[in-house]
Amino acid sequence: QVQLAESGGGLVQAGGSLRLSCAASDAPSVIIFSNYAMGWFRQAPGKEREFVTTITWVGGRTYYADSVKGRFTISRDFAQNTVYLQMNSLRPEDTAVYYCAATSRGATPNRNGYDYWGQGTQVTVSS
Repeated sequence: QVQLAESGGGLVQAGGSLRLSCAASDAPSVIIFSNYAMGWFRQAPGKEREFVTTITWVGGRTYYADSVKGRFTISRDFAQNTVYLQMNSLRPEDTAVYYCAATSRGATPNRNGYDYWGQGTQVTVSS
């Protein structure tokens, strides 16, 4: 069982930056699978949870939603079993609860493809 813990959310003005972190505990038994991936989703009030980005643990291939391409960057740290989301040029429409997710079934933008979820961290962008 993989436990995910997010951190780094907060309040920022439009145009600013934030970095989210997601630490995976009890992960080594899962990470040995070559199709392990971790990603970020977000959910704004009254909206469905949507894909933001994902990264494959082996190879580091990344995928982004069109709405964040060129502004957000996902990365991973093997030693810390941690994935990061660097968010630049933030906009008010980026305001949401951001969730970290993990899967052993391969990287996908489909939230149903993820088996493990964090509790979420609030990101608020003021105009």
